[in-house]
Amino acid sequence: MAKSKNKNNYLVQGTILAISSIVSRFIGMLYRVPLTNIIGDTGMGYYSSAYELYNLALILSSYSIPVAVSKLVSGMESKKQYRNAHRVFLTALKIAAAVGAIASAAVYFLAEAWAKLVRNMPVAIPLRVLAPTIFVFAVMGVFRGYFQGKRTMVPTALSQLIEQVVHAVVSIVAAYRLMLLHNASADMEAYGAAGGTLGALIGAVVAFLVLLGVYGMNHGFIRKRVKKDHTGADSSPAVITRLFVMTVVPIILSQTVYQLSGTIDNALFGQLMILQGKSEETTSLLWGLYANKYRMLTNLPVAIATALGTSIVPALANTWAIGDDDGVRRKIASSVRFNMLIAIPSAVGLGVLAEPVIRLLFSGTEIEQSAGLLTAGSVAVVFFAYSTLTNGILQGIDKMKLPVYHAAVSLVLHVACLALMLGVFRLDAYGLVIGNVLYALCVCALNWRAIARHAEYRQEIRSTFLMPTLCAAVMGAVAYLAYHGLYLLTERNMISVLAAIAAAVVCYGLLLVVTRTVSEEELLGFPKGGSLVRLLKRARLLP
Repeated sequence: MAKSKNKNNYLVQGTILAISSIVSRFIGMLYRVPLTNIIGDTGMGYYSSAYELYNLALILSSYSIPVAVSKLVSGMESKKQYRNAHRVFLTALKIAAAVGAIASAAVYFLAEAWAKLVRNMPVAIPLRVLAPTIFVFAVMGVFRGYFQGKRTMVPTALSQLIEQVVHAVVSIVAAYRLMLLHNASADMEAYGAAGGTLGALIGAVVAFLVLLGVYGMNHGFIRKRVKKDHTGADSSPAVITRLFVMTVVPIILSQTVYQLSGTIDNALFGQLMILQGKSEETTSLLWGLYANKYRMLTNLPVAIATALGTSIVPALANTWAIGDDDGVRRKIASSVRFNMLIAIPSAVGLGVLAEPVIRLLFSGTEIEQSAGLLTAGSVAVVFFAYSTLTNGILQGIDKMKLPVYHAAVSLVLHVACLALMLGVFRLDAYGLVIGNVLYALCVCALNWRAIARHAEYRQEIRSTFLMPTLCAAVMGAVAYLAYHGLYLLTERNMISVLAAIAAAVVCYGLLLVVTRTVSEEELLGFPKGGSLVRLLKRARLLP
């Protein structure tokens, strides 16, 4: 059992980060409900559009840093090169501060140009408020990557949770206050969106202070390890800088191309909708339905894949470096399997309960259309979960350029499909959903082939994909019947939704055990797996 726990430590660390990411995204989803009710779907369209350029700048300056730092620090710490590991941290800190400051300034001064590009001038207001957040995230990413490289996700998880709580509270209060202050302005909703983006800035600042405090508490221990480093490996700052840049650039390119799909969607959608005679307000409303409801809900379960991808990079880098090919394949298999066990039922659940969930979370008159988008595109959860995780796997086995190439090829196909869906078939927001699904599917197919070739890994199909899908299909039927049956009796949407979700979770879990889709050994490798196995044996569900 100890061996199993040690072997799957990256899964435990990934689960810690996954739980934090899910809770953080759940908080993000919850605060968007009152925020949407305060500023409306049009205001959320401004808010989401501002986030497209912000996210692109954030990827260029910040998102790649934790992965690069964790990969380098993990490799050096495994060789007990503590001095070099700390030099990576200090070098990355200087580079991140400089790049973050430039990116923040660029977004601030280009806010109006972006607003013109998406044919939505009020977007510049929330975007300028959001701009300084990029600098904070760039510096904070170095601290998160440093701790992740030391194989602990707790500081990152803690800072994420605190960041989201502060973000939620400040966003709601600031949006309400700014709407009141500017209630006579034609851009009242845009000022409300600016209140929402202010929450992102304040949340990031508080989270950074938390990480700074954790680092300060461990600074003495870190200095001792650096002083006791007798490996003789003492790379110069120039060598460390070159190594960091060579590691971070492919990750930046990969994530930039990944993010470009949303940025291009926003620009292309705005241009084509205006050409088709739709007003700026209608365009912003449709984009808000897609970005604020469909994408937000489908991104929630993908948080698990993001967390596993983050945790597997340093774990795989270490295993790959020592030439343990069997260990690499075991880590790939367990992470993909764990990911799919959650992503597949999440997609089914969102598809089956789309309208009740939308009705539970959001008020307004666009419930039916929002639910239609979610039902049509719920399968994207599986594709994005797999593609996100496999990007991390390829980075972990030193195939840094492949995710860039795969994302670029998929982006070309995506843009062609989107232009067809919007310009020829005029599917509006449904065209965005189809393009979104196609993009993720293309990345999945290319990553699957690359991992098979470079890691000599053959993906197991039955228990990783087929059986979870079968169990999820039965679960979906149970959820559907539970919701509609209870709603006929109570006519209470909230009670019916929560009861249907609870029934679905219990049903799916039991089916996994009864059909032996998940073995006792695998359960023991999960966090709190021992307690779960004992409970199942008492219930006579395991021999």
